[in-house]
Amino acid sequence: MKVFRQKPNDEGQRFCRRAFTLIEIMVALMLFMLVVAAVYSTWFLLLKASAIGQEAAARAQSERIAVRTLEDSLTCIQSFQASMKYYAFAVTNGDDASLSFTARLPDIFPRNGRFGGFNLRRLTFGVETGPDSQKDLVLRQNPILMDMDSIEKNNPLVLAHDVKAFTIECWDTNQQDWATEWNDTNSIPPAIRVTLSLGGNGGPPVAITRLITVPSSTVPVQVQQPMLGGPGNNPGIKLPVPTH
Repeated sequence: MKVFRQKPNDEGQRFCRRAFTLIEIMVALMLFMLVVAAVYSTWFLLLKASAIGQEAAARAQSERIAVRTLEDSLTCIQSFQASMKYYAFAVTNGDDASLSFTARLPDIFPRNGRFGGFNLRRLTFGVETGPDSQKDLVLRQNPILMDMDSIEKNNPLVLAHDVKAFTIECWDTNQQDWATEWNDTNSIPPAIRVTLSLGGNGGPPVAITRLITVPSSTVPVQVQQPMLGGPGNNPGIKLPVPTH
């Protein structure tokens, strides 16, 4: 009696040897998920670092613009003792710091077009609470002989957001030191030091300090008043000798 044996299927054996087990598939999936997680974490960190860098750059730029606006206006300051109602120089430090003075501003100064060519204006820089409950550095302006309009009152120019500190120091020539108060409103200090600190993104505040030399001084009353009796009464003026 002959016994027939089934010839082994080589194709089936090769197929069985090429297949993956369930454990191998799970390990492969786990490794793939780890790679994806690593790529996503790297991408997320890059985005966060980029956002922080852009915010820091924007904050530094905002500080520079605000301080530059202060610097440009202080170099154009004017003051006359006979009209201190309009030309008084006022400084207030603290949580709601402010700086107010009169200056003859250039045409390129912010919001100049609103005032119809009146370049002699009173400027008031102040720290106020904004709509997001953070402190803002704002600027209000009005022509020297006019009241402040509703736009400047209700919508001042915001120079910087999230202000942590705004300090104005004036050089006192008597004390030869910096003073945070300026009680002599009939004069302007020869130099002013401004420090502006801005926060952002929960990080430490970034401060910028500028020393601004004031190129002008208060014009005394004697110079403003007309000479009584003609120029002959002024001993500082020599009249020419008439010739016949």
